[in-house]
Amino acid sequence: MKTNFIRILIFLLSSNAFGQAQEKEINQQLQTWVSINTVAKFADHWGLIGDFHIRRNDFVSDPSFYFIRGGISYIPNSNISLNLGYAHMWLAPSNPDWSTFSDENRIYQQAQLNTKFGNVSILQRLRNEQRWQEKIVNDRSSGDWRFTNRIRYLMSFTFRISDKKSWPQMVLSDEILLHFGEEVVYNTFDQNRFFIGIRKNINPKWSYDFGYMNVYQQKYSGYQYDMNHTIRLFFYLNTSIRKKAPSEIENSGDE
Repeated sequence: MKTNFIRILIFLLSSNAFGQAQEKEINQQLQTWVSINTVAKFADHWGLIGDFHIRRNDFVSDPSFYFIRGGISYIPNSNISLNLGYAHMWLAPSNPDWSTFSDENRIYQQAQLNTKFGNVSILQRLRNEQRWQEKIVNDRSSGDWRFTNRIRYLMSFTFRISDKKSWPQMVLSDEILLHFGEEVVYNTFDQNRFFIGIRKNINPKWSYDFGYMNVYQQKYSGYQYDMNHTIRLFFYLNTSIRKKAPSEIENSGDE
């Protein structure tokens, strides 16, 4: 009895020591994120979508990921769009001594709503993603994949800062990302992305937004986090394959 008590006490003490050792670790990073996001209508209510993203760490010195996405969009009117598609990511290793990129295959479904109140445009986006992430062990592909399902909700506000049309508009947005799966044990919360910047039309088809994005991401360990201070420049192209005016639906971007 006494021996069992001592064993239990040792276990509790060692567990407590382990818990204290797993203190919250936050890795601060400076990033640059550039992308082009397109919507091309080929029928009255249908369009093709395609995005390409590059994100780099340590400002522009080191790769973070390369990302490409395509899909089809059903656009019943200028306020609503429903998307379905496939995406692929090449994710750079977080270990500075490694060189092998990890592949990620992704299928996604998305619903987007655009509304306007006075001079404020509000974009709401709900996206569901099925993700297959390649596991890299000792700088080599292990042949194993991690499957997760991720839900994302974005709300973005765009408003005028001047009555002059030549002036850019202000953008303020936030997106929360949650994921689920057998291997998601310690971090149902995945990321939060806050963005503040400007949006400017170049011409009726082209526009861009530029500003600061804070990406706060929890790792699978549960106690490790990335705090990414990101300079973001996204270009948007809304066009039409047919000889008609381009779609007015706003492309919300983001990988």
